[in-house]
Amino acid sequence: MNIELKNVTKKYGTGYALKGADLSLSPGKIYGLAGPNGSGKSTILKLITGLSFPDSGTVLIDGKPAARNLTGSIAYLTELDMFYDPFRVKDMIDFYGSQFADFQRDKAFYLLQEMKIDEDKIIGKLSKGNRGRLKLALTLARDAPVLLLDEPLSGLDPMVRESIVKSLLTYLELEKQTVIIATHEIQEIEQILDEVIVVFNGRIEEKKDVEELREESGLSLLQWLKQFIEEKS
Repeated sequence: MNIELKNVTKKYGTGYALKGADLSLSPGKIYGLAGPNGSGKSTILKLITGLSFPDSGTVLIDGKPAARNLTGSIAYLTELDMFYDPFRVKDMIDFYGSQFADFQRDKAFYLLQEMKIDEDKIIGKLSKGNRGRLKLALTLARDAPVLLLDEPLSGLDPMVRESIVKSLLTYLELEKQTVIIATHEIQEIEQILDEVIVVFNGRIEEKKDVEELREESGLSLLQWLKQFIEEKS
Protein backbone atom coordinates (compact mmCIF):
# COMPACT_ATOMS: atom_id res chain seq x y z
CA MET A 1 0.00 0.00 0.00
CA ASN A 2 1.16 3.52 -0.77
CA ILE A 3 1.31 6.02 2.10
CA GLU A 4 1.34 9.80 1.70
CA LEU A 5 1.57 12.70 4.12
CA LYS A 6 0.71 16.00 2.48
CA ASN A 7 1.59 19.21 4.34
CA VAL A 8 0.68 17.56 7.67
CA THR A 9 0.74 19.57 10.86
CA LYS A 10 -0.04 18.11 14.28
CA LYS A 11 -0.08 19.96 17.61
CA TYR A 12 -0.27 18.69 21.18
CA GLY A 13 -1.22 21.58 23.42
CA THR A 14 0.87 24.55 22.38
CA GLY A 15 3.69 22.49 20.90
CA TYR A 16 4.09 21.12 17.39
CA ALA A 17 4.69 17.40 16.90
CA LEU A 18 4.81 17.83 13.11
CA LYS A 19 5.05 20.95 10.98
CA GLY A 20 4.11 20.81 7.28
CA ALA A 21 5.33 17.24 6.82
CA ASP A 22 5.42 15.77 3.30
CA LEU A 23 6.25 12.12 2.78
CA SER A 24 5.60 9.41 0.19
CA LEU A 25 6.21 5.71 0.88
CA SER A 26 5.69 2.69 -1.36
CA PRO A 27 5.61 -1.12 -0.90
CA GLY A 28 8.68 -3.29 -1.22
CA LYS A 29 10.95 -1.24 1.05
CA ILE A 30 11.95 -1.02 4.69
CA TYR A 31 12.01 2.58 5.88
CA GLY A 32 13.76 3.77 9.04
CA LEU A 33 12.38 6.78 10.92
CA ALA A 34 15.29 8.42 12.70
CA GLY A 35 15.58 11.46 14.93
CA PRO A 36 15.94 12.59 18.58
CA ASN A 37 13.31 11.99 21.26
CA GLY A 38 10.24 14.14 20.64
CA SER A 39 11.10 14.78 17.01
CA GLY A 40 7.77 13.42 15.70
CA LYS A 41 8.55 9.80 14.78
CA SER A 42 5.80 8.18 16.87
CA THR A 43 3.33 10.85 15.77
CA ILE A 44 3.87 9.89 12.13
CA LEU A 45 3.05 6.25 12.93
CA LYS A 46 -0.08 7.18 14.90
CA LEU A 47 -1.32 9.37 12.05
CA ILE A 48 -0.86 6.51 9.58
CA THR A 49 -2.86 4.16 11.79
CA GLY A 50 -5.72 6.63 12.18
CA LEU A 51 -5.26 6.64 15.95
CA SER A 52 -4.48 10.34 15.67
CA PHE A 53 -5.56 12.94 13.13
CA PRO A 54 -3.72 15.93 11.65
CA ASP A 55 -4.71 19.46 12.56
CA SER A 56 -4.10 20.33 8.93
CA GLY A 57 -2.98 18.48 5.82
CA THR A 58 -3.90 14.94 4.80
CA VAL A 59 -2.66 11.41 5.48
CA LEU A 60 -3.57 8.97 2.69
CA ILE A 61 -3.38 5.17 2.55
CA ASP A 62 -3.74 4.07 -1.07
CA GLY A 63 -5.45 7.35 -1.78
CA LYS A 64 -7.93 7.10 1.11
CA PRO A 65 -7.78 9.19 4.29
CA ALA A 66 -6.15 7.28 7.17
CA ALA A 67 -8.80 6.09 9.62
CA ARG A 68 -9.31 3.42 12.27
CA ASN A 69 -11.37 1.29 9.89
CA LEU A 70 -8.12 0.61 8.03
CA THR A 71 -6.59 -1.20 11.01
CA GLY A 72 -7.24 -4.48 9.22
CA SER A 73 -4.59 -3.39 6.72
CA ILE A 74 -2.08 -2.06 9.25
CA ALA A 75 -0.09 -4.05 11.82
CA TYR A 76 1.15 -1.61 14.45
CA LEU A 77 3.68 -2.41 17.15
CA THR A 78 3.25 0.40 19.65
CA GLU A 79 6.00 1.44 22.04
CA LEU A 80 3.51 0.81 24.86
CA ASP A 81 3.11 -2.51 26.66
CA MET A 82 -0.61 -3.30 26.52
CA PHE A 83 -0.83 -6.95 27.56
CA TYR A 84 -3.31 -8.65 29.89
CA ASP A 85 -0.96 -9.87 32.61
CA PRO A 86 -3.17 -12.77 33.82
CA PHE A 87 -3.21 -14.26 30.29
CA ARG A 88 -0.88 -17.01 29.25
CA VAL A 89 1.11 -16.36 26.09
CA LYS A 90 -1.12 -18.71 24.08
CA ASP A 91 -4.21 -16.84 25.35
CA MET A 92 -2.81 -13.68 23.80
CA ILE A 93 -2.44 -15.51 20.50
CA ASP A 94 -6.09 -16.57 20.73
CA PHE A 95 -7.05 -12.95 21.45
CA TYR A 96 -5.15 -11.60 18.45
CA GLY A 97 -6.69 -14.32 16.29
CA SER A 98 -10.15 -13.13 17.34
CA GLN A 99 -9.35 -9.50 16.57
CA PHE A 100 -7.49 -9.66 13.25
CA ALA A 101 -8.63 -11.71 10.26
CA ASP A 102 -5.09 -11.71 8.85
CA PHE A 103 -3.50 -13.12 12.02
CA GLN A 104 -1.58 -16.33 11.27
CA ARG A 105 -1.60 -18.60 14.30
CA ASP A 106 0.92 -21.06 12.87
CA LYS A 107 3.35 -18.22 12.17
CA ALA A 108 2.80 -16.83 15.68
CA PHE A 109 3.69 -20.14 17.33
CA TYR A 110 6.68 -20.52 15.03
CA LEU A 111 7.90 -17.05 16.05
CA LEU A 112 7.44 -17.94 19.72
CA GLN A 113 9.74 -20.93 19.25
CA GLU A 114 12.28 -18.82 17.35
CA MET A 115 12.27 -16.24 20.15
CA LYS A 116 12.32 -18.91 22.86
CA ILE A 117 9.06 -17.88 24.56
CA ASP A 118 7.06 -20.54 26.42
CA GLU A 119 3.45 -20.45 25.18
CA ASP A 120 2.20 -21.62 28.61
CA LYS A 121 3.98 -18.83 30.50
CA ILE A 122 1.81 -16.26 32.30
CA ILE A 123 2.46 -12.89 30.67
CA GLY A 124 2.72 -11.09 34.01
CA LYS A 125 5.72 -13.29 34.86
CA LEU A 126 7.62 -12.58 31.64
CA SER A 127 10.76 -10.47 31.75
CA LYS A 128 10.74 -7.09 30.01
CA GLY A 129 12.80 -8.58 27.19
CA ASN A 130 10.41 -11.48 26.66
CA ARG A 131 7.42 -9.13 26.74
CA GLY A 132 9.13 -7.17 23.96
CA ARG A 133 9.73 -10.34 21.98
CA LEU A 134 6.12 -11.44 22.42
CA LYS A 135 4.87 -8.06 21.23
CA LEU A 136 7.06 -8.34 18.15
CA ALA A 137 5.96 -11.93 17.44
CA LEU A 138 2.28 -10.99 17.63
CA THR A 139 2.78 -8.08 15.24
CA LEU A 140 4.85 -10.02 12.72
CA ALA A 141 2.30 -12.84 12.69
CA ARG A 142 -0.18 -10.58 10.94
CA ASP A 143 -0.37 -10.69 7.14
CA ALA A 144 -0.94 -6.95 6.79
CA PRO A 145 0.22 -4.83 3.82
CA VAL A 146 1.48 -2.09 6.15
CA LEU A 147 3.76 -2.89 9.09
CA LEU A 148 4.64 -0.14 11.58
CA LEU A 149 7.21 -0.88 14.30
CA ASP A 150 7.74 1.73 17.02
CA GLU A 151 10.97 0.99 18.92
CA PRO A 152 10.79 -2.79 18.30
CA LEU A 153 14.16 -3.43 19.97
CA SER A 154 13.44 -1.42 23.11
CA GLY A 155 14.22 -3.35 26.29
CA LEU A 156 15.93 -6.23 24.50
CA ASP A 157 19.48 -7.20 25.34
CA PRO A 158 22.14 -6.86 22.60
CA MET A 159 22.27 -10.58 21.76
CA VAL A 160 18.49 -10.75 21.35
CA ARG A 161 18.48 -7.59 19.23
CA GLU A 162 21.09 -9.00 16.89
CA SER A 163 19.17 -12.26 16.52
CA ILE A 164 15.87 -10.52 15.80
CA VAL A 165 17.37 -8.10 13.27
CA LYS A 166 19.11 -10.94 11.41
CA SER A 167 15.90 -12.95 11.17
CA LEU A 168 13.55 -9.99 10.61
CA LEU A 169 13.86 -10.18 6.84
CA THR A 170 12.72 -13.80 7.00
CA TYR A 171 9.53 -12.81 8.80
CA LEU A 172 8.65 -9.98 6.39
CA GLU A 173 6.99 -10.30 3.00
CA LEU A 174 8.52 -7.27 1.34
CA GLU A 175 7.06 -7.83 -2.10
CA LYS A 176 3.68 -6.78 -0.73
CA GLN A 177 4.46 -4.88 2.48
CA THR A 178 5.32 -1.28 3.34
CA VAL A 179 7.50 -1.45 6.46
CA ILE A 180 8.33 1.54 8.67
CA ILE A 181 10.59 1.21 11.72
CA ALA A 182 10.95 4.07 14.20
CA THR A 183 13.95 3.42 16.43
CA HIS A 184 16.88 4.82 18.38
CA GLU A 185 18.79 1.62 17.62
CA ILE A 186 19.62 2.82 14.11
CA GLN A 187 23.04 1.17 14.08
CA GLU A 188 21.49 -2.23 14.66
CA ILE A 189 18.88 -2.01 11.91
CA GLU A 190 21.00 -0.18 9.33
CA GLN A 191 21.77 -3.44 7.53
CA ILE A 192 18.11 -4.08 6.68
CA LEU A 193 17.00 -0.52 5.80
CA ASP A 194 16.40 0.60 2.23
CA GLU A 195 15.74 4.26 3.04
CA VAL A 196 16.11 6.51 6.07
CA ILE A 197 13.75 9.38 6.91
CA VAL A 198 15.19 12.00 9.26
CA VAL A 199 12.67 13.77 11.50
CA PHE A 200 13.90 16.77 13.48
CA ASN A 201 11.86 19.28 15.47
CA GLY A 202 8.65 18.13 13.84
CA ARG A 203 9.94 18.45 10.30
CA ILE A 204 10.90 15.77 7.81
CA GLU A 205 14.38 16.97 6.92
CA GLU A 206 15.72 14.19 4.71
CA LYS A 207 14.69 10.98 2.91
CA LYS A 208 17.66 9.08 1.52
CA ASP A 209 18.58 5.72 0.06
CA VAL A 210 20.83 4.13 2.71
CA GLU A 211 23.25 2.47 0.29
CA GLU A 212 23.66 5.64 -1.78
CA LEU A 213 24.14 7.67 1.40
CA ARG A 214 27.00 5.43 2.52
CA GLU A 215 28.65 5.59 -0.90
CA GLU A 216 28.32 9.37 -1.17
CA SER A 217 29.33 10.28 2.39
CA GLY A 218 31.77 7.48 3.19
CA LEU A 219 30.08 7.23 6.59
CA SER A 220 27.89 4.67 8.30
CA LEU A 221 24.25 5.66 8.69
CA LEU A 222 24.77 6.33 12.41
CA GLN A 223 27.82 8.54 11.76
CA TRP A 224 25.96 10.47 9.07
CA LEU A 225 22.92 10.96 11.33
CA LYS A 226 25.06 12.29 14.19
CA GLN A 227 26.73 14.72 11.85
CA PHE A 228 23.42 15.78 10.30
CA ILE A 229 21.71 16.41 13.65
CA GLU A 230 24.73 18.31 15.03
CA GLU A 231 24.55 20.63 12.03
CA LYS A 232 20.82 21.17 12.58
CA SER A 233 21.09 21.77 16.33
